[in-house]
Amino acid sequence: MQEASSEPPLSRERIVAVAVELLDAQGIDGLTMRRLADRLGSGVMSLYWHVDNKEDVFDLALDSALEHRGSPETGESPDWRGDVVHMLEDWRARMLRHPWSASLLPRRALGPNILRRLEMLSKTLSRAGVADADLNAAIWSLWNYVMGATLTRASFDLSEEDRAAAQQRLTHLSEHYPTIERSRLLLDNDWDGAFRKGLDFLLDGLSPR
Repeated sequence: MQEASSEPPLSRERIVAVAVELLDAQGIDGLTMRRLADRLGSGVMSLYWHVDNKEDVFDLALDSALEHRGSPETGESPDWRGDVVHMLEDWRARMLRHPWSASLLPRRALGPNILRRLEMLSKTLSRAGVADADLNAAIWSLWNYVMGATLTRASFDLSEEDRAAAQQRLTHLSEHYPTIERSRLLLDNDWDGAFRKGLDFLLDGLSPR
């Protein structure tokens, strides 16, 4: 009599969860249907009962990684600005937890979790008084800010020694670059503080006058 498999039953949810784990460990290039099947303890063809293809897996994994949890429901809080900050800081934190997501998001289908984020952001900005004619520009400006900040943080991987050496070289070139040398730009690694302050600059421009 054949011994029963110890693996849990194959399902779309389990495939997506393991795909996220594989992407976290090996990045976008590391996800293949063969590796995914091996991690799941199944055959490759069995996956296709639950997902269409690898592109479908990417879409599902991305949407799962960016699930929005624990945020205030829009329309209730009088602090629209605090709501926006909460949404975007959560979005950035989720992408930094899954660094592959920031580079994958611009070229994937938008799943329900991502659309929910955009709908919540849109409602909150509208509630704050942003005119319909300006709403799309406001949303894309905030989207671009979060994406750019996340990609920069995820890819900027200099050690403290590298930063110090770069700043020292900049000091020798201070005649040409006096402002960034004076601000010690290359030594500033307060990523969270810079993100929040930059977000405040953007929201200042969106505040009702």
